[in-house]
Amino acid sequence: MNVSQEPAAAGLRPLSARSVVLSLLLGTHPPELPVRDLVRAVEPFGVGGSTLRAALSRMVAAGDLRRSEGVYGLSERLLERQRRQDVAVHPATLAWNGDWEMVVVTATGREPAERAELRTRLTALRLAELREGVWLRPANLRRPWPTDLDPVVQRLTARPRESAAELAARLWPLDAWAATARALLGHVDRAGRPADRFTVLAAVVRHLLADPVLPAALLPDDWPGPALRAAYTGHRRELTEEMLGRAGR
Repeated sequence: MNVSQEPAAAGLRPLSARSVVLSLLLGTHPPELPVRDLVRAVEPFGVGGSTLRAALSRMVAAGDLRRSEGVYGLSERLLERQRRQDVAVHPATLAWNGDWEMVVVTATGREPAERAELRTRLTALRLAELREGVWLRPANLRRPWPTDLDPVVQRLTARPRESAAELAARLWPLDAWAATARALLGHVDRAGRPADRFTVLAAVVRHLLADPVLPAALLPDDWPGPALRAAYTGHRRELTEEMLGRAGR
């Protein structure tokens, strides 16, 4: 099966009115727009004014948006999502000297929900689980460490005895990530309508969040990560500018 011809395999999802609003605001700095601008910006997606206003009301009630004098902006929770998205597209890296980060979970007696939340947070920090309670990654990322995790984990620096490239290939599904990235690049090139382009770009940024951002020495040949980031950045800027231009911004 050719994965580039399977949108579902690439993580493409139809955009609702809520998705269109969030995608627009997540790509806008600062992430806030008056309702009149939002109405004009979402017209190409087939979202009418009454549908948009109903969606905005639900989003304010759900804590997705804040509203002040007719201007809608991302809530604090979604501002954090925007920051994560920006980092996913433009991660800060360091020259790699062969060291690995090791995070060992030291807390015991935690509830299943707490354990699941910790796994989610460690994964978001681009760590991978070697075995239960032991997480690793090459020490090539420049990112703040959440200090509230310190009571439940121990952070160490290590150098594995096995091949670093072989260890990376065991920890992350690099071939699968690359195949999906190439499929998404094909979708980006083919997308024409604004709705199709937004759908593809939303899938691209979700995929970039799962990029381990490994040193080049540990990646397979022809790694598509840089190309996917460049395509996302260029197309996202162009699409956002088009939408804001319709809104008179």
